[in-house]
This record gives sequence, structure tokens and C-alpha cells, in this order.
Amino acid sequence: MDEQDNTSASSPEASQERANFRFLVLDIAWYGLAMPATARFLSVYAIRLDASPALLGWLAALPSLIALVTSSWAAWWRGRHATMLQAMWWPGLTYRLMFLLPAFTPLFPAEMQPWWLVLAAALPAAPHGISSVLFLVLMRQAVEPSRLTVLLSRRSLAFNVAVGVSTLAFGLWLKLMPFPFNYQVMFVVSYALSLGSFINVQRTRELAPADISPPDRSPVRPWQSATFRRMAFVAVLVNIAFYSISPIIPLRLMDELGADEGFVSVFSVAELAAAALIATVTYHIVRRIGALMTIAIGMGVTGVAAGVLVVATSLPLTLVAAVLSGAAWTMSAISLFGYFSENVPAESLT
Repeated sequence: MDEQDNTSASSPEASQERANFRFLVLDIAWYGLAMPATARFLSVYAIRLDASPALLGWLAALPSLIALVTSSWAAWWRGRHATMLQAMWWPGLTYRLMFLLPAFTPLFPAEMQPWWLVLAAALPAAPHGISSVLFLVLMRQAVEPSRLTVLLSRRSLAFNVAVGVSTLAFGLWLKLMPFPFNYQVMFVVSYALSLGSFINVQRTRELAPADISPPDRSPVRPWQSATFRRMAFVAVLVNIAFYSISPIIPLRLMDELGADEGFVSVFSVAELAAAALIATVTYHIVRRIGALMTIAIGMGVTGVAAGVLVVATSLPLTLVAAVLSGAAWTMSAISLFGYFSENVPAESLT
């Protein structure tokens, strides 16, 4: 009788865990369909508007700087809401405006249009900083720890396939339709697609809601932990390695090698195909050699990809760099989150 009771008690949680797994994969698939509009073509749009290299740097850096500040507010914001999903509602909805706001660019004077793109990327970064932290907590609380790396691999595969399909479709659309109408439609469509991601996140449920610390409890101070400092150091190195060159890749392809939106989409698909392939085996690589060694290999391959991009004298050669960078970033990102999740106590996660 006790065994039957235990089975019936655990069955709803197991069913919810499977549903959460599905929702989280669907979330990233919808997000992947939307993401090329900003991740791949926003800088291309800025180049079409004669943005300077310095402005492209601000386009990449300012949202990250804002998100850096607001991510520190995540614990405070979480404490003001009864559930994680309530806490994520407004940040999750408003940060997706980053897909919609660039559609209004043609309404501004020509000299202001590049700066509006920077502002359109920077404003949603404030809620994004909060939402990104809360989402990482939700994802760990929505599935069993033993299935987390598998979930990350499935999400990475779904994400890269979705981004690949969307990149090709958007690239073809941008090449065939007149400017700037083509970009306006792309941004509106991408915003609609991003709402599919938002809906699936809101359907996800915590298996074991985290306890919210009462006001009189001493706050967690992660920087006092040597383990956390080590993880933070690794995260900083990985993100510097990958994002330091990403803003100038479109300039290299378009201004120096003569690429258009069509080739940018091909470059992106080559990168994503390699990412999708490596995502299917990263779990096994991590199990065999460990997360830190996998990250180290990914960073080494990133350096090789950057070198290939520098010495390439024609567009086809840059596809080698795309393949290497796509595989390197994916294996490093999956391993980094797994390493983080394994070394942070649940009560300190937010």
C-alpha cells in the first residue's frame, strides 16, 4: 500500500517534469526562430545605415553593460513575488521588445537612425538582466539534476536548427524585398515568434519552489566562496573570448570581403550546423573529460576560428571559421552551465 502511495505521489511530479522538459525545448525553438533578426541582422542593418565601427561596438556592448547591472537586482525582484513565474512575467515580456523596437527605425531622421538601433537594443536589456538570471534558476528547478545536461543539449540542438531555418528565411527575404521595408517586416515577425517562447516559459512549473529568504536572514555572499570565484573567472574568460570579435565579423564580411545579407545567412547556417552537430555529443564529451577540459578545448578552437577569419582572402574560406566558432561556442556554453549548476547549492542559486 505504501509503495502504491509513493508511486501515485511521485507520478504527478514525474509527469510535470516531462512537460517542463518539453516546454523548455519549445521555448528555445521559438526563441531561435526570432533571434536571427537581432543576433545576425541587426548589425547588418546598422552597417546599411552607415554606422561606424565605434557605434557597432556600442550596439554590442551597451546592452550587456545594462544587463550586467540589472542582473544584480534579480534576487530582490524574485523576493517581491510569490512564484518564479510571477517574477518572470514582466521582465520576460518587456525584454522581448528588443525584436520589435528596431522596426520603428525608418520613422527617425537619417542621422538618428543608427543611434535609435543602439537605444532599441539597450532599453530591453534592463529587464533582460533580471529575466536571464531568473530563467536559469527556473530551468534548474524545472527538471531533475540528472537530466539537466541532456536538456541543455536538446535545447542547443533545437535552438541551432531553429536559428538556421530562420536565418536562411530572413536572409532570403532581406535580399529580395526593398530596403528598409524588408527589415521592418522581419523585426515585427521576429517579435511575434518570440511570444511563442514567452508562452512556453510561462507554462513551465517549478518542481520544488525555492525558499525565499526572510528579511532577517544573512544574505548570501557568493564572492566569498572560492568555488564561485573560480566559476566566475571561467565564465568571464569564455565570454570575452567569444564576444570580443563577434561585433566586427559583419564588418569583415561586408566591408572587406563584399558579402551581402545572403552570404551572412549562409555564414550563420554553417556556424549553426556545426553547433547543432556538436550539441548532440557534448554530453558524452563532458562525461568523458569533464566540463573544464571541454571549455578549454572550446576556447582553443575559438582562437583558431578567429585566425582563419583574419587570414581568409575570400568569402568561402570564412565558412571554415564559421564552422569552428559554432562548434566551439556550443560545447563551451553547455559545459559552462553544467559546471555552474554542479557547483552552486540550490539555496544560493538566485
